[in-house]
Amino acid sequence: MSRLTGAGEQRGAEVIDEQGDTVPLPVVPPTEDKPEPPPGSPSLPPFGPIVRKVALGLAVCLVAGAAYAGLRQIADAPADPNAPVITGQTPQTSTTPDEAAEGVRRAAAGEAVLQKMATAVDDDSRSGFLATIDPKASAFRVSARTIFANLGKLPLATFQLRYVSDDPAALTPDRQTELGGTASWLAQVEVSWQLKGYDAKPARETIPVTFVTRDGTTYAASFSERFVAGQRRPIWMLGAIDVAKGDHSLVISLDGEADAESYVSVTDRAVDSVSDVWGDNWRRKVVVYLPATQAQMEYVLGAQPNTYTQIAAVTMAELDTPQAGAPVRIVANPKLFDELGRQGRRIVLTHETTHVASTATASPVPLWLAEGFADYVAFTAVPVQDESAAKELFKAIRAGKVPSTLPTPEAFAASSTELPQAYESAWLACRLISEREGQSKLVKFYRTVHLSKSPTGLADAFRTVLGMTEQEFVVEWQKYLKRLAGV
Repeated sequence: MSRLTGAGEQRGAEVIDEQGDTVPLPVVPPTEDKPEPPPGSPSLPPFGPIVRKVALGLAVCLVAGAAYAGLRQIADAPADPNAPVITGQTPQTSTTPDEAAEGVRRAAAGEAVLQKMATAVDDDSRSGFLATIDPKASAFRVSARTIFANLGKLPLATFQLRYVSDDPAALTPDRQTELGGTASWLAQVEVSWQLKGYDAKPARETIPVTFVTRDGTTYAASFSERFVAGQRRPIWMLGAIDVAKGDHSLVISLDGEADAESYVSVTDRAVDSVSDVWGDNWRRKVVVYLPATQAQMEYVLGAQPNTYTQIAAVTMAELDTPQAGAPVRIVANPKLFDELGRQGRRIVLTHETTHVASTATASPVPLWLAEGFADYVAFTAVPVQDESAAKELFKAIRAGKVPSTLPTPEAFAASSTELPQAYESAWLACRLISEREGQSKLVKFYRTVHLSKSPTGLADAFRTVLGMTEQEFVVEWQKYLKRLAGV
């Protein structure tokens, strides 16, 4: 299973604010939110487990796990046993000439509707867009108006819809009766869009689109008839959005009460903080999603309900299949972000922006290095007291439990009993490299591992960049941890 960037568990820690005062961060208990369907959508089946939640035991709600979200194909996700079988990316094979001809007819009719939709978006023609919507699908027409308005707010460089496949048996007889018309069917449609100035390549997702033919005309009757487990949804499908633009950031918010402009300034500052460490050789553009509910966050990520009750933010690649240069988004958990305050948000967004700059969604670096480095950058931007930030690790060391190795991938699993120590020790491993060799060497070490195509890339970087073996570094790191813990 591909790991997903997760975020931290709140633990009543402290950060130092800009005036040097100690500011306690609130403890946020787990919530019991239940998913809410998007406006005008039929009831939806539950998601299956496509991702693994990773909690961070640091002093603040930082994001953890090596930002691999969005690179997993929908076909890899387990299907909801209660949902009808839905064709994935492979076109359905008909068994008779009549069925084949009917499939061609459906595809041609559906593709024609999609092209009219895309053209209407390009031409900013609201009437043209609504002309493709089933006049009898009153709830969906309301959603369609919102979707069109949302797309008009985005700095779209491209917007395309492509008919992928269909399953004529996916709609129940009752649903077909409800739709009426001479024909109705469910298709899988690839939607792609590129944000001008932010995306090197288009974002791509696959959505279910219901078509109905009545009086000789085919219309779209729903964008959310059925979702398979792990199937993500574009943020612009989930409700009315607000868009705020900064020098380096684009904030897209579903929360009408959130001040999107305030997130822009914090994110712009995070970009500068990351560049101070990583350098300017990256796009220096960040897109942040602000869902209004945790359920909306899970829809965007294609995650199980209530997966992110204690997750502050997630960095994901908005693409269904692995590809270099995929658009990367930072998705915030609205409940936790509301509680964090400005400085806490800055730490989280700096951590996440580090993942964006270092292309962690497509990196071979081990989790301890990806997460430790992101924490190093965040805590360099906003100083954090060692005793607060590493209190679980220090507690273990004082009890005689000094880590014997750098954190393994398993140590970052949600079920790990030493999860906080894994993140804390990863952060301090990166800080030790910076203190011992200089910050530029830490960055060079990370880049060397990231760019290596060798299975021994990490060992090679230890030798060529740091002049030691990993085992020798671990000995130095253990001494460093014991000294910091006062042992």
